[in-house]
Formats: sequence, C-alpha cells, structure tokens
Amino acid sequence: MTMRNHWWCAAIAAALLLTGCGGGAESNSGNGKAVALTKEQAQATLPDSEAMTGWKESHSPKAVEMDRTVRSAACPIKDNVGCENSRFYGASTFRQDDNAASASFLLVAYDSEQAARAAYDVLWDRYYGTRAGQRAKAFDIGPIGDERDARFGTSGYEGAPGAVTQARVGTVLLWTFANAADKAGLDEDRVRDLTTVLAERARQAQNGDTPSAALDG
Repeated sequence: MTMRNHWWCAAIAAALLLTGCGGGAESNSGNGKAVALTKEQAQATLPDSEAMTGWKESHSPKAVEMDRTVRSAACPIKDNVGCENSRFYGASTFRQDDNAASASFLLVAYDSEQAARAAYDVLWDRYYGTRAGQRAKAFDIGPIGDERDARFGTSGYEGAPGAVTQARVGTVLLWTFANAADKAGLDEDRVRDLTTVLAERARQAQNGDTPSAALDG
C-alpha cells in the first residue's frame, strides 16, 4: 500500500531519524509518581516486539537526547515550541502485512511534570491533533494517562482509516499513530488498545518498574 498522507510520512521519518542517530483531568497514573525518566527508561517505555503481539517490528525502540535536529522532528512548530525543558525523544514502529496496518509510537520525556503539562496543548492544538486528516473526528479514548486526546479519520489512499492519539503520563508526552488499508484493519477499539499499552508502560517506568505492558494475544 502506498501511503499518501504527510502526517504519516512525518511519523515514519521521525522513527528513521532516531535509527540514524544510533484532554481531561482524571488521572490513571498509578501511584501518582511523576519523575523525570532517564534515557534508558524512556527507551524501555516504547513498545517492543514482545509487547506487540501479532505485529512485526519495523523499527526497534530508540530514544535519543534532545538536540536541535531532534527538536525539529519532535516539535515541528516555529521555534520548536513545545520542546522546552525536554530531555529525550523516542520512537518505535510496527506493521501487519495481512491488512497493511502500521503503528508508530513516539514520546518526549521532560524534566518535570510542569513542563510536560505546559507542552501538551501547544503540541496537540498546533501539530499532532491535525495529523489524522481534515475530516478527522475526536473520539473518547477512555481514562488513559493524566491527559488524553484522540482523533480518527483517513490517512491514505481512497479513505483508508488512520488515527492519532496524544496522552500525558506524568513527565512524558506520548503519541500513537495508526493506519490500515481498510476499515477492517483499524477501528477505535484497536487504537485504544495501542495507546493503553504505551501509557501503561510509561506509568510503569515512572514507578521505577521495568515496563512490561503488552497487547493481549
């Protein structure tokens, strides 16, 4: 399947960059810890092949320190607004060949919960919230993280379905991008499942545990 939508291409480009570099108020963040993650914890937060039952890994989890180039990928807004006080950027991507589905996970880890909160609306309203197409509609993703938003629309050729979600768990902002060749390959429930795995892994990392959340088989 040939992808024809710029937001999805941007997500894949971000993952390739990393490889080359070698909302509501309800909280669902476990015991309420909000600690700044290390680079190793940020990378472990990203789903890997063990977490993604039924998916093939396209690009393995990778986290890198923020620099000028990475900020341009993570916060592609004038002056890279939204990346203030950020520490690390990470991504991992997956695919399913039988229905041409793809999923990409991104994160930005900040040095405090305050910095992550300040960046949340800026990045959703000015960039990530528009990545599911002009006719995308908001949908209820449930009590995921401390803040959350989700939009479902079209992302590819002849109206193929696509979605983007953004969530905050403590000091980390998280994004899930997903698309498929047709409606049979992607629906709102599947997007919720993907986002839940990422958010739960972020919660586990901030609690000092090894992230282990995974999709059900």
